[in-house]
Amino acid sequence: MTASPRPRLIATDLDGTLLCPGGTVSTRTAAALAAAEAAGVQVVFVTGRPPRWMRHLGPHIGGHGVAICSNGGAVVDVRRGELLETSPLDLADTLAVVDRLRAELPDTAFAFEFPEGFAREPGYTVFMGESDNDHPVGPAAELLASGRVNGLFKLLGKHPDLSPDEFLDRARAAVGPLAEVTRSSPIPLIEISAPGVTKASSLARWCAQHGIDATEVVAFGDMPNDLDMLAWAGQSYAVANAHPLVLASVTRHTVSNAHDGVAAVIETLL
Repeated sequence: MTASPRPRLIATDLDGTLLCPGGTVSTRTAAALAAAEAAGVQVVFVTGRPPRWMRHLGPHIGGHGVAICSNGGAVVDVRRGELLETSPLDLADTLAVVDRLRAELPDTAFAFEFPEGFAREPGYTVFMGESDNDHPVGPAAELLASGRVNGLFKLLGKHPDLSPDEFLDRARAAVGPLAEVTRSSPIPLIEISAPGVTKASSLARWCAQHGIDATEVVAFGDMPNDLDMLAWAGQSYAVANAHPLVLASVTRHTVSNAHDGVAAVIETLL
């Protein structure tokens, strides 16, 4: 890597990119983020994670303490634990998306991220470490009709059999322009946002509000949900462990998340 002009903002994905394989922040990476903040460079986490998964990362978020979560569906002040804004899906469109995916991929099970928390269908298994009992559980249509998932900013779908990429391709074809469909997980899990709501769109809006041009942004990512953001930023890096499509789409590469790839670039930039 060779030195480039110092950016005004660093936008980085979390899982598979900034975080270690175990989901922690390494000492080297924490030091690099602190050095960026000290040099006057904003650091924004731009992640598929929901706001409720951000609490323990607060000390490493940077001076302004903002994260763009749920692939652009929510903006969070991590240090205050405050949800600043959301980009909700339309209820009628959400019901139509569920119906289309049920018709095309009938084994899909759904879950819902919204300002008050999380809800899921019985067939949607939660991740290890999450409780089975602290959220509403029921059929998608009933949960949506009940008003218990008001302000939905991320719809999730899991499939038991398809490969992750096949699931994504078929889901996109089924949903069409009703919503944005992407993925970031190594399992067959799709993430659905309102039309036009992506990591790139929310990051661009944040930067415009703070007088930062795309050419002044350096972005890091590893999965298909990062592609729009990586294409938008003035400089973009794929970590070595990234999805093949990301590696093929981004000209700048760094070492893997296991070897502090984001930190290595930040150190060079500073």
